[in-house]
Amino acid sequence: MSRTIKLNDNRSVTIVSAESSEAAITPNDAEMDARAKEAVKSAINRAKTCKKPIARYDRVNRKAYIETANGEKIYVR
Repeated sequence: MSRTIKLNDNRSVTIVSAESSEAAITPNDAEMDARAKEAVKSAINRAKTCKKPIARYDRVNRKAYIETANGEKIYVR
Protein backbone atom coordinates (compact mmCIF):
# COMPACT_ATOMS: atom_id res chain seq x y z
CA MET A 1 0.00 0.00 0.00
CA SER A 2 1.27 3.46 -0.78
CA ARG A 3 -0.10 6.92 -0.25
CA THR A 4 0.86 10.34 -1.52
CA ILE A 5 1.07 13.41 0.66
CA LYS A 6 0.83 16.86 -0.94
CA LEU A 7 3.15 19.50 0.48
CA ASN A 8 2.52 23.25 0.54
CA ASP A 9 4.78 24.16 -2.37
CA ASN A 10 3.27 21.82 -5.01
CA ARG A 11 5.60 18.97 -4.09
CA SER A 12 4.40 15.52 -3.16
CA VAL A 13 5.89 12.65 -1.19
CA THR A 14 4.86 9.04 -1.76
CA ILE A 15 5.03 6.75 1.26
CA VAL A 16 5.47 3.10 0.32
CA SER A 17 4.84 0.22 2.72
CA ALA A 18 7.31 -2.65 3.02
CA GLU A 19 4.88 -5.04 1.30
CA SER A 20 4.60 -2.93 -1.85
CA SER A 21 8.16 -1.64 -1.96
CA GLU A 22 9.17 -3.94 -4.83
CA ALA A 23 6.65 -2.31 -7.15
CA ALA A 24 7.73 1.25 -6.32
CA ILE A 25 11.48 0.92 -5.77
CA THR A 26 13.85 0.03 -8.59
CA PRO A 27 16.66 -2.48 -8.05
CA ASN A 28 19.18 0.39 -8.19
CA ASP A 29 17.28 2.24 -5.46
CA ALA A 30 17.14 -0.91 -3.34
CA GLU A 31 20.89 -1.37 -3.70
CA MET A 32 21.48 2.27 -2.75
CA ASP A 33 19.26 1.85 0.33
CA ALA A 34 21.18 -1.27 1.37
CA ARG A 35 24.50 0.53 0.97
CA ALA A 36 23.25 3.50 2.99
CA LYS A 37 22.10 1.21 5.82
CA GLU A 38 25.52 -0.49 5.88
CA ALA A 39 27.27 2.90 5.90
CA VAL A 40 25.24 3.97 8.93
CA LYS A 41 26.02 0.69 10.74
CA SER A 42 29.71 1.18 9.96
CA ALA A 43 29.67 4.76 11.25
CA ILE A 44 27.96 3.69 14.49
CA ASN A 45 30.45 0.85 15.00
CA ARG A 46 33.36 3.24 14.36
CA ALA A 47 31.94 5.71 16.89
CA LYS A 48 31.57 2.93 19.48
CA THR A 49 35.15 1.79 18.86
CA CYS A 50 36.42 5.36 19.30
CA LYS A 51 34.25 5.75 22.43
CA LYS A 52 32.34 8.70 20.99
CA PRO A 53 28.73 9.53 21.88
CA ILE A 54 26.02 8.37 19.48
CA ALA A 55 22.77 10.20 18.80
CA ARG A 56 19.74 7.89 18.82
CA TYR A 57 15.95 8.08 18.95
CA ASP A 58 13.76 6.33 21.53
CA ARG A 59 10.56 5.31 19.74
CA VAL A 60 8.75 4.43 22.97
CA ASN A 61 9.35 7.80 24.64
CA ARG A 62 9.49 9.67 21.31
CA LYS A 63 12.61 11.53 22.35
CA ALA A 64 16.12 11.88 21.00
CA TYR A 65 19.00 10.93 23.27
CA ILE A 66 22.75 10.63 23.28
CA GLU A 67 24.27 7.30 24.21
CA THR A 68 27.67 7.71 25.84
CA ALA A 69 30.55 5.27 25.64
CA ASN A 70 29.60 3.71 28.99
CA GLY A 71 25.99 3.11 27.85
CA GLU A 72 24.40 6.04 29.67
CA LYS A 73 21.41 7.68 27.94
CA ILE A 74 21.15 11.45 28.08
CA TYR A 75 17.79 12.62 26.75
CA VAL A 76 17.69 15.82 24.72
CA ARG A 77 14.98 18.29 25.65
